[in-house]
Amino acid sequence: MPVSTTVTGMVLSAMPFGDYDKRLVILTKEIGKISAFAKGARRPNSAFLACCQPFAFGEFTLYAGRDSYNIMSVEISNYFGELRDDFDNLCYGFYFSEFADYLTKENNDEKDILKLLYQTLRALAKKSIDATLIRAIYELKIMSVNGETPQVFGCVKCEKNPTNLKQSVEELGKSSRYFFSAECGGILCEACRGYDKSAISINTSTLYTMQYIISKEIEKLYTFKVTDEVLRELKLCIKRYLERYVDHDFKSLEMLKSL
Repeated sequence: MPVSTTVTGMVLSAMPFGDYDKRLVILTKEIGKISAFAKGARRPNSAFLACCQPFAFGEFTLYAGRDSYNIMSVEISNYFGELRDDFDNLCYGFYFSEFADYLTKENNDEKDILKLLYQTLRALAKKSIDATLIRAIYELKIMSVNGETPQVFGCVKCEKNPTNLKQSVEELGKSSRYFFSAECGGILCEACRGYDKSAISINTSTLYTMQYIISKEIEKLYTFKVTDEVLRELKLCIKRYLERYVDHDFKSLEMLKSL
């Protein structure tokens, strides 16, 4: 009998393998991202039939094969079935999972990205805030968790590094608008704006929102709403940042663009 290990994780993707099996990509708390095979999962009476779906979250008991893991048993605690009842949110869920799959690695500590993905899908299912805001929060936070955080707590050129949110807004300048430069990697003050003529003009509320997203615990991320202007500026800043620092075409983005 092979020695087994139990991990907590979420299915990022599932694809057919052979005549009756499925190959799952699972983001786990204990051992990062893994590939695992569910033998017979495509048979009508398989015990793995329901759990081999994207977003399935729970405990997976595995044993290590020669080249990959094999699933022995599964106990799912959340299927996020609400997402499958709403096509728009289903598309967002696929995108969030694909983004997590792109950034994470095997045998790496990915606990925070797993937590972020789980809390993000919960927010989508609850529909307490707009899905476009959820997307903006997720994109900025996952880049931050991955160690690619834009500098929003001080000007990237004159190196003001205040220690709290209120102070940072005050020390960046007297004007009520600031400038986000993906090229420079963050915020420019009025005096340093010339370093990037294409920098996006943003107001204080947008700056504060980015600071909040980057600095707050994952569990507290999806607890606020913003004005249409702030959301518009936030989305544009993040879009520019991802275009510069993420060299990948997400297939699920094509579905989102059609919404």
